[in-house]
Amino acid sequence: MEPPRILLVGKVGQVGWELRRTLAPMARVTCVDFPEIDLTAGDSIRRWAQETRPNIVINAAAYTAVDKAESETDKAMKINGVAPGILAEEAKKLGALLVHYSTDYVFDGAKGEPYIESDAPNPLGAYGRTKLAGDEAVRAIGGAHLIFRLCWVYGARGQNFMLTMMRLAREREKLRVVGDQVGCPTWSRMVAEATALALRQVVAAGNWDGFIGTYHLASSGVTSWHGFAKAIIALMPAEGKKCSVVEAITTAEYPTPTKRPAYSVLNCDKLQRTFGLRLPHWEESLKQVLE
Repeated sequence: MEPPRILLVGKVGQVGWELRRTLAPMARVTCVDFPEIDLTAGDSIRRWAQETRPNIVINAAAYTAVDKAESETDKAMKINGVAPGILAEEAKKLGALLVHYSTDYVFDGAKGEPYIESDAPNPLGAYGRTKLAGDEAVRAIGGAHLIFRLCWVYGARGQNFMLTMMRLAREREKLRVVGDQVGCPTWSRMVAEATALALRQVVAAGNWDGFIGTYHLASSGVTSWHGFAKAIIALMPAEGKKCSVVEAITTAEYPTPTKRPAYSVLNCDKLQRTFGLRLPHWEESLKQVLE
């Protein structure tokens, strides 16, 4: 059986970069990113799909500047809301599977217990609204798709909370970090590994039907941004580290343009039931990243 042809959109992002490495042994992967592909332009998206004729399309690209999305809503909507629908249309025409990544920010954080896939979304800001629009566009096309909802993604490259905390810990003796928002910090490499393992099962099954749908994909365990920051700084090498105190503050003490969900914990039981996959505890992954 010849390996599947995969079109990976978003090759330089945190998840996309890891996917390139993880998918290479199992597929023929064409990787693109801006400026080769312009996700604000439908023609550009369609051209890449039609020229590469993939069996699987993976959309790992997104507009992820959460606060900036409030002032660049049009651009965020084109990339997060409209582009996934165009990719879904092209995938459907080709009989291909679309893999798309969503976010915990589609929820308002008011639930207080882990969110399941069927819980009603209610995004608090423009970023969450544009990501929800993309999810809905993919479902509306009605083609074969897997939507993986992620939570608090970080990794050893790109722009993320872990790298920001490490930079600040080298500059400051004390950090003040929000302690009343909780979630599941999820390593980008674990997202890529889980995606590849899920795809292997789908390809082996020979059809997509039993797998189509939305899945929560996040680390086990729960912490606050403050708890995450403390763990990062505790595990950092001592050399060059200035920070010795990480103080918890409230969301109200750290105002941002976008209101963020206070509770972002995702229940990943469906992923385990369908694919037999469960991501490790966030602390285990963090140790691996920092090693």
